[in-house]
Amino acid sequence: MNSSRCVAITGIGIWSCIGRNIKEVEESLRIGRSGIGTAADRTEYGYHCPLTGIVERPDLRQLLDRRQRAAMSEQAEYAFMASREALMMAGLLKEDTLQADIEAGCVFGNDSSALPLIEAHEVMREHHDSELIGSGNIFRTMNSTVTMNLSSIFALRGASFSVSAACASSSHAIGLAAMMIRQGMQDVVLCGGAQEVNKYAMSSFDALGVFAVPHDDAPTAASRPFDAGRTGLVPSGGAAALVLEDYDHALSRGRKILAEVAGYGASTGAGRRLSSPAVSGVLAAMRHALSDAGLTADDIDYINAHATGTPQGDSIEAEAITQLLGKNTAHTWVSSTKSMTGHECWMAGASEAIYSTIMMQRGFVAPNINLDNADEAAAHLRIPRVATEADLRVVMSNSFGFGGTNSTLILSRNQGIK
Repeated sequence: MNSSRCVAITGIGIWSCIGRNIKEVEESLRIGRSGIGTAADRTEYGYHCPLTGIVERPDLRQLLDRRQRAAMSEQAEYAFMASREALMMAGLLKEDTLQADIEAGCVFGNDSSALPLIEAHEVMREHHDSELIGSGNIFRTMNSTVTMNLSSIFALRGASFSVSAACASSSHAIGLAAMMIRQGMQDVVLCGGAQEVNKYAMSSFDALGVFAVPHDDAPTAASRPFDAGRTGLVPSGGAAALVLEDYDHALSRGRKILAEVAGYGASTGAGRRLSSPAVSGVLAAMRHALSDAGLTADDIDYINAHATGTPQGDSIEAEAITQLLGKNTAHTWVSSTKSMTGHECWMAGASEAIYSTIMMQRGFVAPNINLDNADEAAAHLRIPRVATEADLRVVMSNSFGFGGTNSTLILSRNQGIK
């Protein structure tokens, strides 16, 4: 990015399996509360692993009219709730509409919309009449379902587009939003990510055999990043939203700065298979982000790891982190909040940026729960088993996706959450 314009975070909002707002999520992070459970409909549908993050569907009847609701996919509903909280925190909403003098962009990560496609197919197969699909279905099926709905509902007038980059989608969305602000294209951008949680969305993941095996019949113990006994990831979802803003623009409005997006790094580096990461690609993204921020590995106080709980992925990331930190592994905290949330997929980069912001503001590192015996590759990393008080000034957040798409964000601390 390398520009004189600094990028501030002035609002954050979330709807996830560990909380339906920032307050609930902070409490979960502090006590190590898992949001993982079992979905019976997945077993009936044919899943080998019925585990998932349990995300409550919001009731929007008092907030949106029937026509608006008809055009919204599941993940767009989550994104609306998260965005509403973020925009309110940023002081930008007036009666659920953006202030008239603010031209805000909208960039969200989203890489699927399975449910409305299946629903439309079932209608056509049974009735052979496209009129019965309904006029709102098309707006639910597109990958841009989130950005188009948010831009319409909140009357956003800036650049609006979606990022499709597997499980790095929303991290790239934040990085691209920050770039637009740095380059003077936008003063304000609503950005983040959203992930549907229905049974249709994750069946192909289950087919890969990458999902976790239930641990001791305890769903909350199944997501075990960096643990030697990990067996795979647990899928999850919801939505996370951040308001990014030109620093001076935010100060001119009298807003407190929650944190800064100081750096963004991206790379591509797949292993032998599309689903396998490579140390070189992971390392490149982290180094690019540090270079962009004008920092070195010595400056990092905490790394929110991508670690999903897969045997190969966690080891590769641990090796890359070790190479990056060198002799400073004893100084830098490392943890994976996916131990509590599961893998939030398209929204993970945004939700973990929010988790990291909360930790920086509140002075603690969330625990890497379910870590009984650290994997050999991660044994020397400074991984907390319980929430630990810590002075975090610079945080790195990693997000990696199929095909080797890698994204790393550097966040730096500023003032307190308003």
